[in-house]
Order: sequence, then structure tokens, then C-alpha cells
Amino acid sequence: MSVLKEPILKLSQSKELRGFVSTNPLGRKAAHRFVAGETQTDAINAAREANKIGLKVSLDHLGENTNSEAEARHATEEYLELLDKIAEAGVDANVSVKLTALGQDINRGLCIENICKILERADQHNHTFVRLDMEGSSYTENTLDIFRQLWREGHHNTGVVLQSYLYRTATDVQEMVDTGVRVRLCKGAYLEPPTVAFAEKTEVDENYVRCMENLMLHGNYPGLATHDEELINHAISYAKENNIGPERFEFQMLYGVRRDLQKKLVAEGYNVRAYVPYGSEWYPYLMRRMAERPANFFFIASQFFKG
Repeated sequence: MSVLKEPILKLSQSKELRGFVSTNPLGRKAAHRFVAGETQTDAINAAREANKIGLKVSLDHLGENTNSEAEARHATEEYLELLDKIAEAGVDANVSVKLTALGQDINRGLCIENICKILERADQHNHTFVRLDMEGSSYTENTLDIFRQLWREGHHNTGVVLQSYLYRTATDVQEMVDTGVRVRLCKGAYLEPPTVAFAEKTEVDENYVRCMENLMLHGNYPGLATHDEELINHAISYAKENNIGPERFEFQMLYGVRRDLQKKLVAEGYNVRAYVPYGSEWYPYLMRRMAERPANFFFIASQFFKG
């Protein structure tokens, strides 16, 4: 792990810095490199532009850890409207949802009620796929447990995200493979203790490869979420060696990151999905992107001081 990742992620929890960055024009400009905008219209426009160059899209309304039932229901309404607008616009897009935005911290019943509303609306729109996003490790088991309940109740237009920096992930991948669940595999972007997560990048990458190969060979249309070209090239080679057609998986990348690589993979015949976030609560998301690439953080910080 980069020695800078931990302090930058800690800054993501600073209310003082959040207030400063969120109201500063430069901070908002920096965020718009990684965030489509603050409205549903911005999100749909970004999806439409991505579709034009052959990219599929996953839209995510930014916001997490709601503190009240009213906030959780408001977040749910946002997704219901978003699903309506995706269908109306005819864009190739699905949605990603954080359960903490829907009341996971408040009440399990409330959270399940809200996610069921979203899944039911998605079903009405030609079974639009809904991904349950993953957050820090303290939420992993609870998120998967809620997912298992939804799956048992027949909500099969949904899938999960698993993070290769967690020790448990290979076991979770096997469970999802056995069940036939669509998995997005990523490395993980939260600050985790060594009791639950690999500390070294090489270990995270090795676990990613193990999980990726299992998903590609046996899984249900996995999403391989990475910008790491070594991992991408490994996936391509593994697919060719095992006669895995490009229709059986997709690469996933973040909005605003490596658009050149996204276009290259599309031109080579691979499915690529851009993860497109939008909304006013962009500060924590921005800081996680800065932690992944500290050079961006120092550039932005230097511009603040110049101002």
C-alpha cells in the first residue's frame, strides 16, 4: 500500500476539509474530473456520451451513511427517478447502490424495504440490473447477508461487489459462483486493518488474479473492475487460453480515469463499462480517488495554496 493512502483516506473523514473543498471552486472543478455532475440530467448526458464511444455505463448517485429514515427514503426516490430516466432516455446503463444510503445503519427492515422498491422499479424497466455496491469491511457480511435474502426472495436482477484486498474474498467469490450471481471484482478503496485485509499491493493483486480466474472460468458475466494494465492483459490472455469469449465478461473502469484504455479495449472487441457517479455528496468519493493516485492529490493541493 502507498504510504500516502492512509493519511489521504483519513482526510476523507474530516468535516472541516470537506466543508472547505466542497465550497471551493477549485475543489468542485477537481471533482468534475471524476464525477459527471450533480443532477440526473448530468448523469444521463454522461451516459449518452459514453455510449457513443461504445461504453456501457453504471450510474451511481453519491451519498452514503444516511442518518435518518427521511434521508434514506429520499435516496430511494432518487434511484426510482433515475431508473425512470434511464428508460426514458434509452441509454445503455444500469445502477449501483450503496445500502448505507438506503438506511443500512438505521434499520435493516427499512433498508430492505427501500432496496426492494428499487429492484421492483428496475424490473418494470426491462429488468435493469442493480448492483449492490460494497463499502468498508465492517459492512461486508451485512451487505452480503441482505443480498442473500433478496436473492432468496427472487430478486435476481442484482449482484454484488467483492474486494480483493480482503482475506475473505476468495471464499465469497466461490459462494457467488456457486449461486450464479454477477460479481464486480475490484481491489478495494477503503482504509482497512491488517486483521482483515492484505497490506501489500502484490498480495492484493495475487488475490485479484485468483478470484478473477475463478469468475471468468465459472462465474456469471463478471465485471473486472481495474485500471491495472497487467491485470487486464492477464485477463485477456487467460480468456484466450481457456476459450472464454469476450461476451462472457466485461472490464469496468471509473469515469474520468484512463479513457484512452477504455476506448482501446472497446476497439479490440471487449465489453467495457464506465462507473459514472453523480450528485452533490462527492467529497468522500473524490478523496478515495486521490488516495489511489496521490499525485492527483498533491496537484490539487498545490492549486489550493496558489489560490
